[in-house]
Amino acid sequence: MIMKHIPEKIAAVIVSGALLAAGIAVVSTVHASEQSSSKAKSISLVVDDRPLPADLKLNSSVAPIVKKVAPSVVKIEINIGPKESSIGNQFPEDPFFRQFFGGRGKIFFPPQHGVGSGVIVTKDGYILTNNHVVDDADEVKVSLQDGRVFKAKVIGKDPKSDVAVVKIDARDLPAITFADSDKCEVGDLVLAIGNPFGIDQSVTRGIVSAKDRSAMDLDYQDFIQTDAAINPGNSGGALVDADGRLIGINTAIYSRSGGNQGVGFAIPTNLARGVMESLIKYGKVTRGYLGVIIQDISPSLAKEFKLKSDNGALVGDVVPGGPAAKAGLKSGDVIEKFDGKPVTDSRHLKIDVARVAPGETVAVEVLRDGSAKTFDVRLKELPGSDKLAENGGGDSDKSDTLQGVGVADLDSQARQRFHIPEHVKGAVVTQVDPESAAAEAGLKPGDVIMEINHHPVAGADDAVRLTEHARERTTLLHVWSENGSHYMVVDENKPG
Repeated sequence: MIMKHIPEKIAAVIVSGALLAAGIAVVSTVHASEQSSSKAKSISLVVDDRPLPADLKLNSSVAPIVKKVAPSVVKIEINIGPKESSIGNQFPEDPFFRQFFGGRGKIFFPPQHGVGSGVIVTKDGYILTNNHVVDDADEVKVSLQDGRVFKAKVIGKDPKSDVAVVKIDARDLPAITFADSDKCEVGDLVLAIGNPFGIDQSVTRGIVSAKDRSAMDLDYQDFIQTDAAINPGNSGGALVDADGRLIGINTAIYSRSGGNQGVGFAIPTNLARGVMESLIKYGKVTRGYLGVIIQDISPSLAKEFKLKSDNGALVGDVVPGGPAAKAGLKSGDVIEKFDGKPVTDSRHLKIDVARVAPGETVAVEVLRDGSAKTFDVRLKELPGSDKLAENGGGDSDKSDTLQGVGVADLDSQARQRFHIPEHVKGAVVTQVDPESAAAEAGLKPGDVIMEINHHPVAGADDAVRLTEHARERTTLLHVWSENGSHYMVVDENKPG
């Protein structure tokens, strides 16, 4: 059962993987907002959204596809000028560096040079690439396949999706044709074209290995995975289908050696295109905002909410005064469809919401207490902040749940210590046994238990009462944490 205890300290561990950007990574000084203007620019793209024929027969050579597409893929070279930094700021009071620099002064970083790739998307010189290719570049040069070299201007960048757009002053360029990336299928033949290792344009062949991958630490990602060889320098290059149409922008590789190991990732054109058009038209990215904190539905959550599947996105919290709150959505709703499209999980819902222009009204279908409901929600523009929502011991019976968890009433001292907003009600978690099922589920000190098995928790006494002599060994918690509200299932049937 829950017990009242004194709080313990919280520790976090961060683990890194072997995912590498497939090109240069430098830091940016040109921001999309600096390029914005009150007058939106018009762009003309070539789009062919037909699906590939399933009975497509290929000859032994893909040369016709390469000849068609290669002129649209460019080499991007970036230069970063020498930088200086204060010794005192970089290495404060460090005796090792004081012996060389006297403790204060300047340190100079030499110029840097890098090479990546890009794709011509309009005849008048707009080029799509990765944010990490041009980020913090002092000078950007673009080399065409015909040998011409142009100085390029960074139009805008979006670190949240790793998409950037640059512009050269040219006319009648060989713009690539866009495909509908949602229609590509696992097993489709693809070609990756770019400038690996800066050795000029190269082509590799493979297939679509998987879709809907989440591979990088980005807010918006829905990668196409391919086994076509992608190496450093391919970033920003083209992933094209067997018809020579653009389905993705090569972005990253998963590698233990730093080179290709057959696991590459490309931003699908449907995601990149929306970001690109916003950058070109407005100089910044505007995204729709629903005003909910959502989470995926695990099998245990599906069981507790009596759902038939784990598809959809569970609303953990609704931002007060936000679009969803005004429309009538509530915590505990399961969003099943957004704008008529089935919702598979929280990541895809986030992308779909972002694609909707602020001010538009969309239908949101939810399941609430077993009943289907539809709400018309008028989306707002996503706020600039990533933070969407602001505003003692004893023996226990073996039938009690939440073993090893200590709670206390939510007083002003607890609110101040754990930075808990005034609107949050419940019992604050003060202690969690690291060997307990609650710890395994993710409960930690500083969390606030707002509901237990759908029953509201007003304070520590409620939390204790609702976990005494439980008939089931699984407990559904609605918890507030510093990242927002969410649900979790604590299963004490598992061996500890």
